[in-house]
Amino acid sequence: MKTYLLSVITPTDGTPPTPERLAEIGRNIEAFHEELKASGAWVFAGGLDSPNSATVLRVKDGEQLMTDGPFAEGKEYVGGFCIVNAADLDEALEWARKCTNATTLPIEVRPFHWVSSD
Repeated sequence: MKTYLLSVITPTDGTPPTPERLAEIGRNIEAFHEELKASGAWVFAGGLDSPNSATVLRVKDGEQLMTDGPFAEGKEYVGGFCIVNAADLDEALEWARKCTNATTLPIEVRPFHWVSSD
């Protein structure tokens, strides 16, 4: 089994869904997560606050600098993610198809490499 990151790509502009539509999307995402769990592909998933809630730390001239807001300005940001186990990229892409249907947003698929704590 390989592990993949499914990133939910969220636009920074546009009209947010109505509360009713948002509730429907939430139910669809929950059903998607339940399908992942039932199949054994589930690792974990979560949503992220907007980029405006971010704090960025970096080193410059040997000093730690901290700034509010996103590191990069863009038309899109990662709004959430799901980590899945899949036999191969084709299977991960099938999960991404289901994820994009649930979220109604683009999904980026990338191999995920675990870092050992040893």
